[in-house]
Order: sequence, then C-alpha cells, then structure tokens
Amino acid sequence: MSAKISLDQWQALIAVVDEGGYASAAEALDKSQSAISYAVQKIETELGVRAFALEGRRARLTETGQMLYRQAKVLVEEANRIESAAIQLSQGWEPLVRVAADALFPQHCMLSALDAFAQHSPLTRVEYSETVLSGSDEALLRKEADVVIGGRVPPGFFGDQLMRVRFVAVAAADHPLNQADSLTHEDLRQHRQIVIRDSGSRRIDSGWLGAEQRWTVSHPSTRIAAIRRGLGFAWVPESEIGDGLESGALKVLPLEEGVERLVDLHLIYADGQYAGQAARYLGERIREAAAVPCPGVTVS
Repeated sequence: MSAKISLDQWQALIAVVDEGGYASAAEALDKSQSAISYAVQKIETELGVRAFALEGRRARLTETGQMLYRQAKVLVEEANRIESAAIQLSQGWEPLVRVAADALFPQHCMLSALDAFAQHSPLTRVEYSETVLSGSDEALLRKEADVVIGGRVPPGFFGDQLMRVRFVAVAAADHPLNQADSLTHEDLRQHRQIVIRDSGSRRIDSGWLGAEQRWTVSHPSTRIAAIRRGLGFAWVPESEIGDGLESGALKVLPLEEGVERLVDLHLIYADGQYAGQAARYLGERIREAAAVPCPGVTVS
C-alpha cells in the first residue's frame, strides 16, 4: 500500500524541526498545535517509522527523522519552485531567454544584469553568447536570440542606444610605431595589424587598413595580449586596455588623424513590441547596468 503524505504534512515536520517545537511550528504555520501533531503522527503511521523520540519533555529527531527532514526539505523546495515556474508561465513569462551581445559590451555590465535577473526569476534559463561584428545581426535574422546588443540595428528592427564605446589605436611602448613623433595611415600599413574575427558568416574586416601583415584572432583578450607582447597594433576599446597605459606597457599611437574611433551599441528585442516579459525584464536590467559609467564608455 502506497503512503499518502501531503506537502502540508511534510511542511509541518520541517517546521517542528526549524522552529524548535510543536507550539512554535503551529505559530509559524498559523495552524493549531493539534494539527501539527496530527500531521507528524500521520507521517509516522503511514511510513511505520518514528521521526521523533522523547527525551524528558523535549522531542528530538531520530536518525530516521533526520533523513526524513532532509528529504522533506528538498521535496518542499522543489514543489515551491515548480509552483513559482507555473505561475510565471501562466503570466506569459518565458522559461528561456536567449541573449546575444557584442563582445564590446562590458562583461561586468552583463553579469550585473544577469545577477539581478536571476534574483527575480531564478528558474528562468538563460543562454548567453558573445558576438563580434555581424554576429549580432545574424542572431536577430536567424531568430537565435531574444535580446540582442549590437553595433547596428538591422533593417526591420528597432533598437535603443545603450552606450558609446571609444576605441584608441595602441601598441606596446617599445613597438617601432611608438618611436616616431607622428604617424599616418600609410605608416601603419608597414606593420602588423591585429584584428578580431567576425563571428558572423559575413567575415567583416572592421577597421582593417589593408596591411599585408595581419593577424586575425577570435577573442579580445588574445588581441590585447598580442599587443602587449609587441606583436602588432590595433584599435582597442579603452575598457579592454586595463592598466596598460598607466603602467607604461602600452602607448597610444601618435597618429596625425584617426587615433580615436567611436562605436554605438544598441539594445534590440528580436520580437519588438511583442517581446516576452522575461526578455523585457532582462533588457531593463541590461539598460540599468549599462547606465553605470566605466572607462572608455559614454552612457547614452
């Protein structure tokens, strides 16, 4: 014969342990003490075990009771999570939000937004991918993301400016380019340029000067590491340079023109005005995180 024990009865057992007695458990659950006693007795009778043993006037958990308490906690917490998820879904809250963000978007901003989102909706799954150049466009067009941060808003979509990222041309302090008093773009073409690979299929070369010596890398951290080793030059977001300029390891190239480049990042919902509640909630947290100033970034 299968045991039939309700969640309320398991909650009563948990409360007796957590609150330190039947009277306190009854008060915490807003029930009578007799109802709490009956619930615990029901568990013991149905399972044929003793959850508590009397020691004088106090009841203590038996070894079996300790096991029941631990498993009951897991059961009740899981039931609460299922209930919360069902309520969110009934209100139109998506169980999954996919985010594609250009690698230029500061990592600490994204993690701050995801942290806030998780605290509000811990059961909603998030898939987060970093893109480069046309990768954000393709995530929208292929319907691979619900919330997108990109350097441009493709035709047919609407987006709001999040921030403006400032790039500067840099190289290692002892790089030959930094030994000149001034430089032109023709001077740069004689040296190795390090560029980031487009994560999209279009393979856009953003900012490439046409130099014969070119290294293409797939991650910003690889680019900055190569520059620090004197392996080439690049236009790099100020937020990625770190203490390179202050320590003297890196120097801004003495270009006559074009030493600075500006890129705007936009927040875009793939479904526009029909974006789901979870996607919009995360989008707002991203907007809030992006509003905190950081080096090389201008808040819109």
